Amino acid sequence: MFAVHLMAFYCSKLKEDQIKKVDRFLYHMRLSDETLLDIMARFQAEMQKGLGKDTNPTASVKMLPTFVRAIPDGSENGEFLSLDLGGSKFRVLKVQVSEEGKRNVQMESQFYPTPNEIIRGNGSELFDYVADCLANFMKTKGLKHKKLPLGLTFSFPCRQTKLEEDIDVDILALVNDTVGTMMTCAYDDPYCEVGVIIGTGTNACYMEDMSNIDLVEGDEGRMCINTEWGAFGDDGALEDIRTEFDRELDLGSLNPGKQLFEKMISGLYLGELVRIILLKMAKAGLLFSGEKSSALHTKGKIETRHVAAMEKYKEGLANTREILTDLGLEPSEADCIAVQHVCTIVSFRSANLCAAALAAILTRLRENKKLARLRTTVGMDGTVYKIHPQYPKRLHKVVRRLVPNCDVRFLLSESGSTKGAAMVTAVASRVQAQRKQIDEVLALFRLTREQLMDVQSKMRTEFEYGLKKDTHLMATVKMLPTYVCGMPDGTEKGKFLALDLGGTNFRVLLVKIRSGRRSVRMYNKIFAIPLEIMQGTGEELFDHIVQCIADFLDYMGLKGAQLPLGFTFSFPCRQTSIDKGTLIEWTKGFKATDCEGEDMVDMLREAIKRRNEFDLDIVAVVNDTVGTMMTCGYEDPNCEIGLIAGTGSNMCYMEEMRNIELVEGDEGKMCINTEWGAFGDNGCIDDIRTRYDKKVDEGSLNPGKQRYEKMTSGMYLGEIVRQILIDLTKQGLLFRGQISERLRTRGIFETKFLSQIESDRLALLQVRRILQQLGLDSTCEDSIVVKEVCGAVSRRAAQLYGAGLAAVVEKRRQDQGLEYLKITVGVDGTLYKLHPHFSRILQETVKELAPRCDVTLMLSEDGSGKGAALITAVAKRLQQAQKED
Repeated sequence: MFAVHLMAFYCSKLKEDQIKKVDRFLYHMRLSDETLLDIMARFQAEMQKGLGKDTNPTASVKMLPTFVRAIPDGSENGEFLSLDLGGSKFRVLKVQVSEEGKRNVQMESQFYPTPNEIIRGNGSELFDYVADCLANFMKTKGLKHKKLPLGLTFSFPCRQTKLEEDIDVDILALVNDTVGTMMTCAYDDPYCEVGVIIGTGTNACYMEDMSNIDLVEGDEGRMCINTEWGAFGDDGALEDIRTEFDRELDLGSLNPGKQLFEKMISGLYLGELVRIILLKMAKAGLLFSGEKSSALHTKGKIETRHVAAMEKYKEGLANTREILTDLGLEPSEADCIAVQHVCTIVSFRSANLCAAALAAILTRLRENKKLARLRTTVGMDGTVYKIHPQYPKRLHKVVRRLVPNCDVRFLLSESGSTKGAAMVTAVASRVQAQRKQIDEVLALFRLTREQLMDVQSKMRTEFEYGLKKDTHLMATVKMLPTYVCGMPDGTEKGKFLALDLGGTNFRVLLVKIRSGRRSVRMYNKIFAIPLEIMQGTGEELFDHIVQCIADFLDYMGLKGAQLPLGFTFSFPCRQTSIDKGTLIEWTKGFKATDCEGEDMVDMLREAIKRRNEFDLDIVAVVNDTVGTMMTCGYEDPNCEIGLIAGTGSNMCYMEEMRNIELVEGDEGKMCINTEWGAFGDNGCIDDIRTRYDKKVDEGSLNPGKQRYEKMTSGMYLGEIVRQILIDLTKQGLLFRGQISERLRTRGIFETKFLSQIESDRLALLQVRRILQQLGLDSTCEDSIVVKEVCGAVSRRAAQLYGAGLAAVVEKRRQDQGLEYLKITVGVDGTLYKLHPHFSRILQETVKELAPRCDVTLMLSEDGSGKGAALITAVAKRLQQAQKED
């Protein structure tokens, strides 16, 4: 028993001694976590350098764009051809993807030899030979008369300019084997966005944000980057990590000074590194009693498969003895233990270095997504990873230690390079087909210059119809006289009350105007108007309004004061004087009964009487558009137009009295409230209305009415977008074809989301978060499409506004007989104020359609409140002037 213990102790001591001996000799190959974190940081810096336009030429890690912009989403289907060209023979495959809706891949393949004279010949001979083999394969498989998309795996560094490089067949994709690995795994796991190969060579690819890739135009979406990380360190960045053994191996290689990172990692070099180390140890008398064989002196005699065999868990030592004996050596037990440990250190260093670079990529992905914790999958391939018994476990462990804030799954790729090429081709084919369908939808919202000029011309015609007595009743644009006959001149002063009713909120304001300094101070209170009041009786609505006024007067301590009042009533009204306004029809969701055809001022006075607490001097009933014009006119005498681009859409302007046949008198000017939201109700713009506009109209409270407004205003743009998203989802082009309950809900996609989504400062990740709030689980590609849809809808709205505004400024120029008109437009409304591009597109359109008008757009400061008070003040001033006359 004692002898057994003694023997065990001897073996244990022998192993320990040998391991210590090797550890001392290979001290520089043992990398601490601190060193690995440092390498990780260096690689991150190299990635950044490779992505930059100015720094890429000198970067060792080239970060090549692959123009692969999407990973599989499971909807890919069809037959594809795949070619794998990367060695002494190449493979042609026919790949069937997702037959009958099942997520699977079936492959038939054939290998073709690549003769040496072809490999070493010129490029055209090589590709002629490939084409001949492809033709043979298609004939054999009965595919001669089918035109199938083809993917080519070309496993060499390539600088690509676009995904298809045509060679007389329908080639859709030129794919690197690393990209193929990622795509194969992504088909099985949608979280896969990294591909790594550790085989004869080593490389990695990953999905990078387009906004970070200077070498490619465009900021939207993502693109797969082929890092070509094998060249990391070629600029000297890893000199402190490289050992004398690495330098000797490099000097004896076909490409000294190149692919230095790869030479420390990949299967082409691990066996040779072990040989160089064993030879040096033997020369130093640390192995084989100092004896060396001719095979140990011969380059390439130890291969990576030998290293893998020597590191096997149980039979490793026996394999080591056999391999060393085959090399003409006579190893002792101690030698075998030492050689096995050399293999462990060399392969462990390889896994460590790979882990550091991969950790840098994972950190970049996490930071790009602005996540505290990343969940992702890495697609793996390559002989070292697949055949080395300890390699995967070591790599996984170190990666997880270096990036504890990443939950990483490692997925082994099957037929990565070839199946991957087919997957890239399938995705490219899907994206191409989807892109065509999406473009067809977006094209419906693109207006040509001719179409915009036509809208301008028709709007001008409708203006004339609305102004003339004979045609006024038939006109869709009602051109309502407001009886506002003057603009502020700076002499206005006093205290005024203003009421503002135009949506779900009602405001009461006290406005103090001082003359001379053009100073206005305002105090206001906002009151909600519940839906049951909006859609109840007229009496209930006006009683609610008077209750709000009473609360405000109490709040301000003005209960007994009889102040002049301006009533901003932002609905179509026919006025017979400045303080009389008959409601033509409700808009914006109001449906209060017994109001249409009634004078709103009278209804307000009746409600005040019923309350019997106070009396008010109602001087003017005002439209918010007119208030907007007046507010800006107070600051800029050139302002003669008011424009609202918000929940609703409207425009007013100062018209020559001689052109207004509905009102007596030819002298001076009067403000006309166009109520242009109803433009097109006679069908005159049906040629530019889309099926989505019609759907929104059909689902509205007033089908067939306010058609122009429904194409341009904030109340409807989000709903148009929602209808488009539903249609694209039904076609399987968005959200994996799944329509969420939230998306089915009318009004869920508010126009404010368009403004947020189209913000230039907003990354796609934030767009995805907005969509998630709406219950829409979107991919990066979905987010791009949603952003495009929002852009198309809002751009058309701004252009239609521009065409309408161009019609009125041209009219004003011609009416005044001017060669050139300089005019200011007062603008208000959330769409104009909050949307990042609306004002610019509006201005550009006006400039294009009315080139002889210099139009300044001026943002109004509270047109409905301040404007109502100014109109009241101007009306009081004019009344006083009339009395004095």
